[in-house]
Amino acid sequence: MDKIICACIALWLAGCGSHVYHVVRPGDTLYAIGWRHNQDYRDIAAWNDIPPPYILKRGQRLRVAPRVAVVSTNTPPTNSLSAPRTPLKTVPQTAPFAAPKNEENAPSPFSDSENGIVWRWPAQGSLVRVFSGVYPTNKGIDIDGILGQPVYAAASGRIVYSGSGLIGYGKLIIVKHNDIFLSAYAHNNEVLVNEGDAVSAGQQIARMGRTGTERAMLHFEIRRNGKPINPIEYLPRRHLQQLEDSG
Repeated sequence: MDKIICACIALWLAGCGSHVYHVVRPGDTLYAIGWRHNQDYRDIAAWNDIPPPYILKRGQRLRVAPRVAVVSTNTPPTNSLSAPRTPLKTVPQTAPFAAPKNEENAPSPFSDSENGIVWRWPAQGSLVRVFSGVYPTNKGIDIDGILGQPVYAAASGRIVYSGSGLIGYGKLIIVKHNDIFLSAYAHNNEVLVNEGDAVSAGQQIARMGRTGTERAMLHFEIRRNGKPINPIEYLPRRHLQQLEDSG
């Protein structure tokens, strides 16, 4: 019986091999690889003994998932394995709302005092798709707009990825705000920053596009320790009220 179980585990691991390892391609950064596999870049660095500043080599094979511990078949299951997970909160889709048209009506930034980050809306436009915590559905929000309109940094930070290597994101920018938070700006028509650049909150970093999508829009994500979280819970609430009023 034990031989059968071991054989099943081996087959399962073989089938999941493509999800456990990543081969570094030109343009890859540790942050982009972590984004692709929903992992914290620091975990990937630790699993592969890569010290800062996280220099990668083309063709390098990286583990992008933790090692799976094989539990003895004689060990009874614990209650923790069957404990229900608390679902991520999602925002119900209501009437689309428009972002402020000028600086006077711009919403006050939301201050995340716990993590020292002040968040702002990254673009003007209507919210056409909301966050869903159920993989593989929407990991952020989609903001409708006009081709070429400004895309802004939602908070101060440093550009850690700028490229088109992540399938489904088009021309993508990833900003590192601190050791916990990253944000991403996808489907850009033109990128105005380079990897390594420092950016301030509200600074224009791109022009909205439709690379990887059928319409001009910005796909925006925030990740905490590598995991997608609902941007609506961090962006200014005044903006939501303005949009409800406009609907």
